[in-house]
Amino acid sequence: MSSYAILLLLANAAMLLLLPRRLAPLPLLVGACYMTLGSGIEVGPFHFMVIRILMAVGILRVIIRHERLAGEMNALDFLFVLWAVWAAISSFFHNDISAVLVNRLGLIYNACGLYFLLRIFCRSKDDVVSLCRLTAVLLVPLSLLMMIEKMSGHNLFFVLGGVPEISEIRDGRVRAQGPFASSILAGTVGAVCLPIMVSLWKQYGKTAVAGIVACFSMVFASTSSGPIMSTVFALGALFMWYWRHRMRLMRWLAVFGYVGLDLIMKAPAYYLLARIDLTGSSTGWHRAALIETAFKHLSEWWLAGTDYTRHWMDYGVLWSANHIDVTNHYLRMGLDGGLPLMLLFIAVLAKGFSFVGQCLQQGAKLSPEFRFLVWSLGASLFAHATTCISVSYFDQSVVFLYFSLAIIGSIWSDTVRQTKGQVRSGNKNAISTVGVPVHSC
Repeated sequence: MSSYAILLLLANAAMLLLLPRRLAPLPLLVGACYMTLGSGIEVGPFHFMVIRILMAVGILRVIIRHERLAGEMNALDFLFVLWAVWAAISSFFHNDISAVLVNRLGLIYNACGLYFLLRIFCRSKDDVVSLCRLTAVLLVPLSLLMMIEKMSGHNLFFVLGGVPEISEIRDGRVRAQGPFASSILAGTVGAVCLPIMVSLWKQYGKTAVAGIVACFSMVFASTSSGPIMSTVFALGALFMWYWRHRMRLMRWLAVFGYVGLDLIMKAPAYYLLARIDLTGSSTGWHRAALIETAFKHLSEWWLAGTDYTRHWMDYGVLWSANHIDVTNHYLRMGLDGGLPLMLLFIAVLAKGFSFVGQCLQQGAKLSPEFRFLVWSLGASLFAHATTCISVSYFDQSVVFLYFSLAIIGSIWSDTVRQTKGQVRSGNKNAISTVGVPVHSC
């Protein structure tokens, strides 16, 4: 770890311990936006990158300050726990159990640590708005650094280690990656955060504009088709706000539309991915072929995953002799823990969408601005869900996936808590009215 990385880590750790609860997520987001995957320390078989170290500090803070989840655990929380349990159990079905178990423990630590820490730190509607504004402010300098990289071809984050100094150039275009492991993941962060920035427009116009410009800049600097498509899906989901009362119809139309495409196309409908090339350097065919070959070899991985996929395709990857390039987060879950882990991950996303809908139904007294913020979080989650078809999160960008889920979980718990409080208040009023003597009415 470089001296710059050490200083930034110590500063963020100190902030995480000292800041008030509503600002406690700030160091975690700084770690995700301004530290690289290569910055970390090795402890035996475990690799503690910066975000993992900050999570350990956050857990220490929670223990010291006796901070807890607001209200009871909800269905989304329990699904996360079930996902983590099967991720651990499935490791015993692999050949090198110890190595796989270490890998799964790291996966569980990342997911549950980030999710539950953000759930604990973000407890109310005001906390949610504050966290969204902090995100907007943090993305502005990051987007500027990525634009500098786009124009110069030099990544300024190389001083932290873990990323190359000279940016990747494909078909004559610089693909800026900033502190992230690839340009695709860097642009994806901008795309999935865009709906949240738009949601701040009415209340915090300047912050919203700064955040929107930052998100678009990150997508542009990445020069990747994936983030552009994620942006399209994010904006499309935002636009559906005007038809939010007809979402069941929209979902069925989407299903029938896909089935119709599958019937009229010679190849499966998911081969539309092969036709998407917005930058002239896309690898959409690989992503479509990956889905097809995964179905063909389903018997090899359906129960608890597999240790070998190299025979699935004619070409492999330089960094592994046993695997192909799995650019699909759903399939990544399947190869790690079989269909149970994949389906549990999908269930987590589905419950997140369900919570968004239920919050809008039950939160009738929420302000219009906050209702739109809730919808925007659902749009951000939808952008993540579609991105997972063509990208596997393998660096600190995954923080923003758990960010969306954690905030949705917190809003749901806060809405339920307020609803129960209103019911109790209504019952007390009813009891007091019943107890009043008739002659005094």
